[in-house]
Amino acid sequence: MHERLLNQEPGIPLHQALAATLEEQIWEGAWAVGSAIPPEAALCKLYSISRHTLRHALGTLEDAGLIVRRQGAPTRVISRQRPRKFTQSFNSPADILRYPKETYRVNEIEGYVECDAALANLLKVPVGSSWYHIGAVRKQQDSDLTIAWSDIYILPKFAELTSEPDHTHSMVYEQIERRFDVRIDRAEVDVYACGASSAMSKALNIPEDTPCLAIIRRYFDASGNLFEISVAYHPEKRFVYSMEFRG
Repeated sequence: MHERLLNQEPGIPLHQALAATLEEQIWEGAWAVGSAIPPEAALCKLYSISRHTLRHALGTLEDAGLIVRRQGAPTRVISRQRPRKFTQSFNSPADILRYPKETYRVNEIEGYVECDAALANLLKVPVGSSWYHIGAVRKQQDSDLTIAWSDIYILPKFAELTSEPDHTHSMVYEQIERRFDVRIDRAEVDVYACGASSAMSKALNIPEDTPCLAIIRRYFDASGNLFEISVAYHPEKRFVYSMEFRG
């Protein structure tokens, strides 16, 4: 039965044939993005295969970014096709402060905020301090691949720059430098791993708690004043930082 359903060709391991069949079904919409695929027992019966073979195939699909498996929860489809990874290469420390020109932001949140204790701790600013918040997804131009969610906090006096024509295609700190003649004297960068929040998972179309690479950038002027903080979250399998330094 499995040979007919899986169309297993000579020399191809059964788990690979099964993974290819399931991937094809996902692409054809047999199970919608966000929905659960049939239980293991049902799939084993359908294809006359062992649980070991099935789990090997599901591991292949998970590594490809098509499904997500969580212990005690149904296996869910997260993409109909293998997500592309966006790779950013840079040759100097300064390059980590910017994204390539072939990416752009789509602002989804704009407004004034006062930092509560949790936000102040994340940003390393005083509780009650006021900022202008820009919440945005960052996309790659040629594919519209969403590579990150960004929370950008700037001093309220810079809020008007969001109306500039090139706002979504320029780094915010570069706009501040051009328009307000504020120069970066130094920057701090923190990198850590975290899980996607509920709001972030909706914006990035990923399951909640999906592992993400978080990058916090803090920009200071010549007087030592902090004027911008950006917090970017990159979901796993969508973004790679590639570094090469030469002596």
